[in-house]
Amino acid sequence: MTNSGAPLKVAIAHDYLTQRGGAERVVLAMARAFPGATIHTTLYDRAETFPEYADLDVRTSWLNRSRFFRKNHRAALPLLPFAASSLDIDADVVLVSSSGWAHGVRTRGRKLVYCYTPARWLHQSSRYLGDHPGFLESLILFVLRPFLKLWDRRAARDASAYIAISNLVQDRIHAAYGLDSTVLPAPWPDTRSHASEPMADVAGWLGDAPYELCVSRLLPYKNVRSVVAAYADEPARRLIVVGRGPEEDALRELAGDNVLFLQNISDGQLAWLYRGCTALIAISYEDFGLTPLEAASFGRPSVVLRWGGFLETQVEGVTAVFVDQPTPEAVRAGLAEMDAADWDADAIRAHADRYGEEVFIGALREAVAAVGAEGVTQPSADGAA
Repeated sequence: MTNSGAPLKVAIAHDYLTQRGGAERVVLAMARAFPGATIHTTLYDRAETFPEYADLDVRTSWLNRSRFFRKNHRAALPLLPFAASSLDIDADVVLVSSSGWAHGVRTRGRKLVYCYTPARWLHQSSRYLGDHPGFLESLILFVLRPFLKLWDRRAARDASAYIAISNLVQDRIHAAYGLDSTVLPAPWPDTRSHASEPMADVAGWLGDAPYELCVSRLLPYKNVRSVVAAYADEPARRLIVVGRGPEEDALRELAGDNVLFLQNISDGQLAWLYRGCTALIAISYEDFGLTPLEAASFGRPSVVLRWGGFLETQVEGVTAVFVDQPTPEAVRAGLAEMDAADWDADAIRAHADRYGEEVFIGALREAVAAVGAEGVTQPSADGAA
């Protein structure tokens, strides 16, 4: 409530809506928490992100006039700070969903930042770009890094409060900006609520064979290359990779006949894949990691990397097998351990329910109300980790 007793006017800001990833799903949960909130972003490609956004009030920056940048948001890196800063949002509280840009939006109200991580392109550039970044990307970062770091810190310190997606990110926020934050884990996607939509071509490819899933953007730090390589020496196993990204061509070239790539599928089709798989594989360097929780909501275990957010959200021997390195050999060893274990689907689902959307929405509403109240600078949301 405002001082006059009227309800708070809440708006939502996000980096860019040009893909189907975990952060874009979190923004949809935010929109369900605050029905009627406008959503502000630098770039919006309706065809490439989740279809639910078509029913929301999405408002974009001037940069969105460029079709090239809508299709290639990474190429827009030098322009994104200016595009984000041009978003002047009229609201009592702007709920910011950010991993690098949206925290720079302007408002005469207060900003509550839900942070997935301080910008990887500044603070973890080698992991974000991979071992062999392109010349242009490297040149842009080298030339612009001083300006980008200054802009990034100023944008962070303009916020009224920060919420971190995990304890790991909470530590990074303090290291990068000197700011305290609370922790609120993201909810697993609501894929489980969708009826299965069978995919005849996939069913024909599978036959009666069991299969594992890898649901991921195809970026270097996701380590999908090691997952695909693991199946080269496992011809009896089947792997379905759901996602897209700059490594797609290289991964397709590496893959054998027992690996199938899918992208832009519906939630009903993804639900069908989860219900039919034996396990999910996620050996990425994740600050939180939504897909193992999504798999757990279906009662499916995961093979995950012993790193980062997975250590906070997965329980070894109950919901997941942990591997120590993101290598093909470690993936194969993890699969063997997964095969030998006796998994309790009900226990896996019960664990996922601790990270349900209702828990997230309740804590988020409390945090927004606290920030909107005069003189309150920190949210009181408690995490479920």
